[in-house]
Amino acid sequence: MSVVVCKELVKRFGATVAVDHVNVEIQDGEFMVFVGPSGCGKTTTLRMIGGLETVTSGDIFIDGVRVNNLAPRHRDIAMVFQNYALYPHYKVFDNIAYPLRLRKRPKAEIEERVNTVARMLGVQHLLDRWPRQLSGGERQRVALGRAIVRNPKLYLMDEPLSNLDAKLRVQMRREIIHLQRNLGTTTIYVTHDQVEAMTMGDRIMVMRAGKVQQIGAPEVLYNHPANLFVAQFIGSPAMNAFKGRLETDDGKIVVATEFGRFPVGDPLVARLKPDRSPTLGAREVICGIRPEDITLDDAPVTPASPQAQVDLVEGLGADAYVSLTIGGTTLIARTPADCPPAENQLVTIHLNPNKLHLFDPITEETLLALP
Repeated sequence: MSVVVCKELVKRFGATVAVDHVNVEIQDGEFMVFVGPSGCGKTTTLRMIGGLETVTSGDIFIDGVRVNNLAPRHRDIAMVFQNYALYPHYKVFDNIAYPLRLRKRPKAEIEERVNTVARMLGVQHLLDRWPRQLSGGERQRVALGRAIVRNPKLYLMDEPLSNLDAKLRVQMRREIIHLQRNLGTTTIYVTHDQVEAMTMGDRIMVMRAGKVQQIGAPEVLYNHPANLFVAQFIGSPAMNAFKGRLETDDGKIVVATEFGRFPVGDPLVARLKPDRSPTLGAREVICGIRPEDITLDDAPVTPASPQAQVDLVEGLGADAYVSLTIGGTTLIARTPADCPPAENQLVTIHLNPNKLHLFDPITEETLLALP
């Protein structure tokens, strides 16, 4: 196990800045996930930690040792890639045993450790097969076995599940989580899938255009996003966002939109940053609300209640996603699947006043103090 620290990490490819002054500390035994859209720099950051890419500037420390100039084989890490990278001319046993043979471990130790890892991953019955005889999930397990067989201090995983079908991805996701918790080895996992990030990571680092947007536990990123990008990238469906104006009404703060006025809950008012209060005058904002924090009624509570038209209802078993149009704004609401509204129906919308998110319209940074 090990602590990994990146300080002001930069990677340039010619004039292109792929990683832009990344600072992160990964704790001993932590499962850290790097997530972001394609091209955001998450894989390049991982590869620099692994020694597969040179560092333009900045420092990488593993257990307090600066490793910028250390070859990958001297960093005591193991990597699992998207394409499995199994040796086609080696059987499963020999693929798993390969790292131990490189280190000239005794034959008896190799046999014992390969069999132990194979039992752990449920591939002991496949040890005599060739990689071409395995399914995608079996190949992924063998690749994991080759990584963990020598007990490295750090695992680096680069989108290892992206080639699997949906059902197998969920299964392998659970297996990797259980494996990491049982081994207690520090793990850095790269994915573009925010569902994987939310379900697997102890903490998540969200990246965009080479820059770190926010680092935190999954529930922190979901409930307290630092900016609009994180708010809409984390969570499915994405957070609704629309223009509004913070105003005061009879001493209460409200957000006025083109389709209605909504109160801002006292807990959110208490979190408004000191320079963001509208008490000295109205200010423009971007307002965000998650689909589950919108409730729908069949009839208006008052004649002035904001009503939206239902455009589409997508049933997902337990839930339904309801697409709504109100004025020039489109919203997505999540409702129980057993009582969704009908398409083309008019419904009254209610926004949970304690679940609103407020962002600066220029910088897109949150106006609320983070916990």
